[in-house]
Amino acid sequence: MNEHTSREDAHGRPRPLGKQEIAAVIARDVPRGSYVNLGIGQPTLVADHLPADAGVVLHTENGMLHMGPAAHGDQIDPDLTNAGKIPVTERPGAAYFHHADSFAMMRGGHLDVCVLGAFQVSAAGDLANWHTGAPDAIPAVGGAMDLAIGAKKVYVMMTLFTKTGAPKLVPRCTYPLTGLGCVDRVYSDLAVLDITPQGVTVRETFGIGVEELAGRLGLPLLTPHT
Repeated sequence: MNEHTSREDAHGRPRPLGKQEIAAVIARDVPRGSYVNLGIGQPTLVADHLPADAGVVLHTENGMLHMGPAAHGDQIDPDLTNAGKIPVTERPGAAYFHHADSFAMMRGGHLDVCVLGAFQVSAAGDLANWHTGAPDAIPAVGGAMDLAIGAKKVYVMMTLFTKTGAPKLVPRCTYPLTGLGCVDRVYSDLAVLDITPQGVTVRETFGIGVEELAGRLGLPLLTPHT
C-alpha cells in the first residue's frame, strides 16, 4: 500500500486530495487501450488527465466515441458536448452516432471501465447515485444504471464523507439503489479502496492512516498484506 505524501498542508503534513487530483489518480490507473465512459459531474475531469498516447477511447452516452479533454476558448463547439453538456474536444478518429446505439454499447458489455459519482457505496459494492430519497431532491437516473451493469469495471469517484461528516462508504446503502454489487473500486479524497468478496481493501491513503479511516467509516478495512 502506498501512503500518498505529495500534498502537504502549511505544517508539512499530508492532506486529502482535491477533485482534480482524484481525477489524476483515476487517469493513472485506467488501463491503456481501454474503452471508458465518464459519468456526469466530477468523473468528467478524468478526461483532462489522460495522456494522449494512452490509447484510451472515451465514450459518451449522448453518442460520441473518442472524446477528448474539455474544450476552452476557441476550441468550444456548441454542438460538441459530453453527456453533462460540457463542451469537449475530439480525438483523431472520433465518431458520432444515435444515443440508442450508444446505450447498446453500454448494455452490451463493450466498455472496459466506467467512472461514476455516488451518494453512497456499500461494503458489498452496491451503488446509490441517482436519488437521495429526500422529498425535495430531483431524481437523476441518466445512463448510470446501464453503465453500472454493463461496464466490465465500475469505478466510483466521490468524497468519502458528506459535508456533515456522514460516511458515504457504508455497511448498507440507505438511498435508492442504482445497481447491486457492481462497484469494483472507490476513488476518494482520503483513499483508494477496492471492493472485494473478502471485504473493503485499502490501496492508498491520502493524509489519513488506515486505523483512523476505519474508525471514521465504522467499517473494517483490509490492506493488501492482511
